[in-house]
Amino acid sequence: MARKIGKIVLAYSGGLDTSIILKWLQETYGCEVVTFTADLGQREELETARAKAKMLGVRDIRIVDLREEFVGDFVFPMLRANTVYEGQYLLGSSIARPLIAEHLVAIAREVGADAVAHGSTGKGNDQVRFELAVNALDPSLEVIAPWRQWDIRSRAQLLEYAARHQIPVPRDKRGEAPFSIDANLLHSSTEGKVLEDPAEIAPDYIYRRTVDPIDAPDQPEIVAIGFENGDPVSLNGRPMTPAALLTDLNECGGRHGVGRLDLVENRFIGMKSRGVYETPGGTILLAAHRGIESITLDRAAAHLKDELMPRYAELIYNGFWFSPERDMLQALIDRSQALVSGEVTLRLYKGNASVISRASPSSLYSADLVTFEEGRVAYDHHDAEGFIRLNGLRLRNWAARNGRHRS
Repeated sequence: MARKIGKIVLAYSGGLDTSIILKWLQETYGCEVVTFTADLGQREELETARAKAKMLGVRDIRIVDLREEFVGDFVFPMLRANTVYEGQYLLGSSIARPLIAEHLVAIAREVGADAVAHGSTGKGNDQVRFELAVNALDPSLEVIAPWRQWDIRSRAQLLEYAARHQIPVPRDKRGEAPFSIDANLLHSSTEGKVLEDPAEIAPDYIYRRTVDPIDAPDQPEIVAIGFENGDPVSLNGRPMTPAALLTDLNECGGRHGVGRLDLVENRFIGMKSRGVYETPGGTILLAAHRGIESITLDRAAAHLKDELMPRYAELIYNGFWFSPERDMLQALIDRSQALVSGEVTLRLYKGNASVISRASPSSLYSADLVTFEEGRVAYDHHDAEGFIRLNGLRLRNWAARNGRHRS
């Protein structure tokens, strides 16, 4: 028997699952449910979500445009660390969850709700991300996860529940279970169905944002990205807001097939899963950011960032955005970006985003030091002899102990 709850705020996409969850919450708890839909640039018809919520008797329907906040306050801070999970995944789903949770909690406080609810399944990472964020932001709120509580166990039962309560079911969802799709300004992900077998090749029709690199234009496209303090601020010389810049790069990258990834990843809860990701703009920005850092960061600082990045990526993937350790790492990362400013030029061609030039007023690159000709900066080649001899001291000692010398 569910305990008495006066009001619930539901993270609501407007899709079939969360529409059924909405009705189930109303029936199970007998209280008002407020719906919250985050506009993260997912390209879905947000007004459809409003219409469905209204049809199901919701009086307080929140649809909030979070595109600029998402890119400026979550994607860009993550990008400063050159963050990828398990060497490849740009964390498009992971980085959206703390933002959604933050607004979910804020609305719950505003309306005096006792609980928040989400539609994540019991097998995925998102349940962990949402609930850890709520734990950090407002531990007094109860978190309701219907997929772990109700007795619906099959697709047929889900559709029967929808029919019984006159919840519209899209025609293509009446038969075989659909792909699981998540989309926002950073990426689009597809999981399920044929992709559940990692030996099967992903069909072409699942790609939503990128053309097949084979079919991409035969002529490359050149883009120039300006950076200030580690964040992208302009595209081809035009100052742009974070969301507008990422939107334009998604279009550029998409038409050249940039940013496709077919990945088997390790979920936090312990299983492996296969997904197909499309992150065209993010892939371009990652290459560009590494390009500007290559001339503005000191070697040891750059290498330290690379050492810490996998830990930082794991924290975001596992749902610990709101944690003391993530805050500490973010402070270090942000401090490193103070002079990461300048412009990077890239060539987009047949699935690749290649850096072809980079320039910065804070560059550490010295042509006089690296030139094969005589430079203006005095460099004594004989200094390298002592440098090598001192670094080789322990190796000579090691070799002598192991008998690695001529008799």
